[in-house]
Amino acid sequence: MTNRWIEPIALLGKHVTIEPMDIRHVPELQAAARDGQLWKLWYTLVPSPDQTEDYVKTALKNRDQLGEMPFVIHEHKTNKIIGSTRFFNIDEKNQRLEIGHTWYAESYQRTAKNTESKLLLLTHAFEQLSSIAVEFRTHWINHRSRRAIERLGAKQDGVLRNHARSEDGDFRDTVVYSIIQSEWPMVKKHLQFMLR
Repeated sequence: MTNRWIEPIALLGKHVTIEPMDIRHVPELQAAARDGQLWKLWYTLVPSPDQTEDYVKTALKNRDQLGEMPFVIHEHKTNKIIGSTRFFNIDEKNQRLEIGHTWYAESYQRTAKNTESKLLLLTHAFEQLSSIAVEFRTHWINHRSRRAIERLGAKQDGVLRNHARSEDGDFRDTVVYSIIQSEWPMVKKHLQFMLR
């Protein structure tokens, strides 16, 4: 691995455990994506069942070559994997990272599982990795994702217009949000309150 700032770690919560992604998780990720046929959402990138193995292999390659850390989200109650997320766009020198590539099976969206997952990831980023900023990015059109990021307490930094081209050739406007180190105590308190 080129960058060892972020080591594989399991983050244990009351409802979920965030676990390092592994090739053995492919079948469970396929099942999670089938819940809502998430790959049909044109403005987000969730692998279809036949693309999931390549998705996981690419995530693991980026872990080894770029220092990213892909995770699966394991729900305790059902003992199932309900989605995926990762630390990426790693900038160890400036102690910044992005939380993204996040998706949940439809039946777990807008639940305490997502809030707790973000609390676990942000706590690790700010309190163990000493990050000075954590970013979130989403498609301008993904209003549900934008509202979810804003509910966390992240602030919008701006919009990168025509930022990236999708597989079908359309340009994506990317909305960039962040939480900075000085904001973390209040954001943490807010997330803990939401989980109560």
